[in-house]
Amino acid sequence: MFTGIVTAVGELTALEDGPVRRFTVRGPWPAAGLALGASIAHDGVCLTVTDIQAQGQGALYQVEVSPETLRRTTLGDWKPGSRINLERPLKVGDELGGHIVQGHVDGVGSVASRTDTDGWMALTVEAPAELAPFIAEKGSIAVDGVSLTVNGVNGSAFDLMIIPHTAAVTTLSRLQPGMRVNLEVDIMARYAARLAATNGAKDGK
Repeated sequence: MFTGIVTAVGELTALEDGPVRRFTVRGPWPAAGLALGASIAHDGVCLTVTDIQAQGQGALYQVEVSPETLRRTTLGDWKPGSRINLERPLKVGDELGGHIVQGHVDGVGSVASRTDTDGWMALTVEAPAELAPFIAEKGSIAVDGVSLTVNGVNGSAFDLMIIPHTAAVTTLSRLQPGMRVNLEVDIMARYAARLAATNGAKDGK
């Protein structure tokens, strides 16, 4: 479980193709503070640490990515040098500063437009049509693992306003029209929609 508050930006240093693709990521955390089997969100995708090596004050660690994850996220676009939003999982007692994020990407959206004004960055993102019912004005959404508030909705497109701090400490500042982003809708919206559908089916009997 995560909050969508990115705590570090890592870098993909190597990838290994095969039945399971393996990524090597440079992160800022000391190797002694990581554990095999630990979960870390990478651009909003929860991945399991399978190998750890110390490197200076930080660490190089490896994660494995299945063909299904590559198909349903932007991780298949990664190349050595790619910068990645990182978040370690929420611990009991931690402050929930963003919203509840599972690290299970619901779909891939596309940046439709970007406007920069006085350090602020306004984005419009086109979501897959099937996700549109779960995206609401003033609701929450995770974009590449970053918890954001939806400013407006127009069909399957939604608007975001990125504050200068968020742009500076995440990879969102690199986004340009046409680029793809991982989307995870608010878990509350998913359950509310499922409950409504179930009740509707019962009423139709």
